[in-house]
Amino acid sequence: MTQPPPPHAPSWTFLSNHSRVLLCLKRQPDATLRQVAADVGITERAVQRIVRDLEDAGILIRQRVGRRNTYQIEANRPLRHPLDAHRNVNELLELLLAGRQDSEG
Repeated sequence: MTQPPPPHAPSWTFLSNHSRVLLCLKRQPDATLRQVAADVGITERAVQRIVRDLEDAGILIRQRVGRRNTYQIEANRPLRHPLDAHRNVNELLELLLAGRQDSEG
């Protein structure tokens, strides 16, 4: 679980909730959306919208396994903003997960 920022911290961050949800699903592809919501610190409904956005963009593929969903990331998809389009999703994830013990997978 992430720690809340100190009271004097600014209210903005460098990463979007979309990237945070993607990172959570990279670390744990079979996480429930409730787990992702708790980790990111947003509502489950917000995670559902983000997952739908990522699916619509072809970045995330949902697969049903028994009673649960598992998520596959299409890592070769380019980033969406014109300034970032020369990079792909995998490069972003690798950068953000570099040095983490739980990044295997």
